[in-house]
Amino acid sequence: MECKIKNDIGTIFITEDVMLKVVGYAALECYGIVAMSSRRAKDGFVEWLGRENLSKGVQIRTAGDMLDVDLFIIVEYGISIAEVCKTIVETVRYKLESMTGIKVRKVNISVEGIRI
Repeated sequence: MECKIKNDIGTIFITEDVMLKVVGYAALECYGIVAMSSRRAKDGFVEWLGRENLSKGVQIRTAGDMLDVDLFIIVEYGISIAEVCKTIVETVRYKLESMTGIKVRKVNISVEGIRI
């Protein structure tokens, strides 16, 4: 998937990999998130991802001219999961929209684990 933004001086092409990384870095900036995770469908095993693989904990889909974002995260024990998720949704939406100009329709979060 590639996104095109047309303006007065030309066209900007943004690759899916760039959008995935913007979302991943924005999420990791939020207090209470420990890591991104990747779920392997066949055995349900959750894999913790470092910064070099954080885009694997993110999925994006187009919804008309907007994006839907899915995040798979590990949160810190003792922190309000609801507050962490609220912060992530706001931060991801703001960063992706301000950096790329693409509107975000939904941000879905799957909490895959808790780390002490």
